[in-house]
Amino acid sequence: MNDTITVCDKTFRKYLSNEEIEKVIDGVAEQLIADFKDCGEVPVFLCVLNGAIMFTAALMKRVNFPAELVSIKVSSYQGTTSTGTVLIPLGLTSDVTGRTVILMEDIVDTGNTLMALREHLLNKGAKDVRICTMLLKPDVYKMDYKIDYIGKKIPNKFIVGYGLDYNELGRNLPDIYAVTD
Repeated sequence: MNDTITVCDKTFRKYLSNEEIEKVIDGVAEQLIADFKDCGEVPVFLCVLNGAIMFTAALMKRVNFPAELVSIKVSSYQGTTSTGTVLIPLGLTSDVTGRTVILMEDIVDTGNTLMALREHLLNKGAKDVRICTMLLKPDVYKMDYKIDYIGKKIPNKFIVGYGLDYNELGRNLPDIYAVTD
C-alpha cells in the first residue's frame, strides 16, 4: 500500500502500518485475557458501529474466554470534526441487564460519545461498563472517567483506515493514515 493516499478531498500519509496495529491489538487482548479468562462470567463486547468493526473482530479472535458480541450504532462526526451531539440511530442489539459490557471503540478523542454510551448502557441495566479503545487522543480527552483498555495513545491528528473513516470512506484500508492538509 502507498505511503500517501487521497480520500475525498484530503491527502493522508501512512501513520501506523498493519503490523503495528496488530501488535497494538495483541497488547489489548493480553489485558482482557488477564481480567476475564477465569472470572466466571461472560462479558458482552459492544461493538460501536461502524468504526470499531475491524478492531472488535480482530480482538475477539484473540481472546480465549467466552464472550458475547453485541452492536450499537452512534454518530457524532461530520467530515473531520465532532458535532458535539451524540445520536444513536441503531440501539442495542441485545439485552445487557446485569451484564459486564466492554464498550469497544476504534478511537476516543473528546470522550463525549463514550460518556453518552456509558450512561445509555447503565440506564439499560448494565452491571459494569468497561471502556476498550484501539486508539486514544490524550490531548483531547478531558473526561474524568478512566479508560480501562487502551491500545495506543496518539496525537490529535485526523486519521483514516482500519475501520476509521472520512465521510464513510477509508475504513477498508489495512493501515492507518493521518491527514496532511
